[in-house]
Amino acid sequence: MFGTFGRFGTFGRFGLFDVGGITLSTELAYLDDPFCFEFDAEISARVTLPDGRAGVVLPKTLFFPTGGGQEHDTGTLGDARVSDVLIDDAGVVVHVVDRAISDARVRATIDRARRFAFMQHHSAQHLLSQAILDALGIESVSANINIDNPSTIDLVCGDTDLTPGENLANALIYEDRPIKAYFISDAQIATVPFRVPPKVAGRIRVVEIEGFDYSACGGTHCTRTGQIGVVKIVKTERRAEKLRVHFLAGQRALEYFQNVHAVAAQLARQFDTSYDALGEAIARQRDALRAAQKEIEALKAERLTFEAERLIANARACGSVKLIAASFRDRAPQELRALALLLQNAPGVVALLVSYDGAKLSLAVACANETGVSANDLLRQQLAEIGGRGGGDAKLAQGGGAASEAQFAGWIARAEENVVACFAKK
Repeated sequence: MFGTFGRFGTFGRFGLFDVGGITLSTELAYLDDPFCFEFDAEISARVTLPDGRAGVVLPKTLFFPTGGGQEHDTGTLGDARVSDVLIDDAGVVVHVVDRAISDARVRATIDRARRFAFMQHHSAQHLLSQAILDALGIESVSANINIDNPSTIDLVCGDTDLTPGENLANALIYEDRPIKAYFISDAQIATVPFRVPPKVAGRIRVVEIEGFDYSACGGTHCTRTGQIGVVKIVKTERRAEKLRVHFLAGQRALEYFQNVHAVAAQLARQFDTSYDALGEAIARQRDALRAAQKEIEALKAERLTFEAERLIANARACGSVKLIAASFRDRAPQELRALALLLQNAPGVVALLVSYDGAKLSLAVACANETGVSANDLLRQQLAEIGGRGGGDAKLAQGGGAASEAQFAGWIARAEENVVACFAKK
């Protein structure tokens, strides 16, 4: 049985593990040659993982296993697809495959675009973390390398302008400084100006951006800063006492810029303006929209006033009471309430306003003081038929509930007669 997979627990070149009396070892060749994407692979063991997936062990691999905040490589071993790569506590690497491999030796290929994207983002993370520290004095406490979404760095700070750090990082990219990896012993730790002290012991792998950043890391990296291409912070967000920085690098940053450019170009065409004037055009459109919305709200209020007057004029006389029962389709509950507010102060009016959206019935009831009728009592009486809920006071009440089309039609037919009957008993 294998130990815990998925943990990057060693920075050494070899791991050892015993399976069924056979001692396995894996040479982590990707540490020396991150740009090698094809090799002849020897199958030294075939295993079944606890979850039932098939895996193979190679004595030497160029596949990077998940660990250190970086995801695994994918690729092929012969005809088999490598979907996951795991490493145990002793450093033995298991390649998860989608089918059995019968041959003892197969040609291995690594997904070049995926690997290089991780290399660009991992190197960019080291570079950006140190650049933010140098330019702003802000320390990084954690990072996650991702290529499907922006990678992240967590900083010990509140909201702040990180542009100086971003600019410094890109200046170092333009310098095309070497990025080199080498091993040191515990005794040599004090001789290396690590940004973060190593969390491992033994042989420690140092990834150095020449003369700028020194990090203990077992990941795959570019060999020069120029290969990163560009690093761009695309978002920041507060996470408790930390600031999470979302960034993109290399090809993913280019794709982001291309998408943003396409959106900006489309907007510029729609506003018939240039890129540099797009902000002003949008601001003018926003102001015009706000003004139009205010005018629409004023017109709605005026329309509701006319509607209330029309309902009062057509109300059914029931003694001294003017009874209004009106139904609507797909009218918002807030509009019903606004109309009821206008009707509650009309002398002698008792109004029942209902709207139906195909699934839910909404009801607003308004009663003038001198009618002696409680809007809340009338609401509850009317909603009882559908098991609805609501509440209010003597002058205004509102509620609703789920109802079928038949229930809505029946309610409209009976509502006015029920209220008339109620008055007839007084």
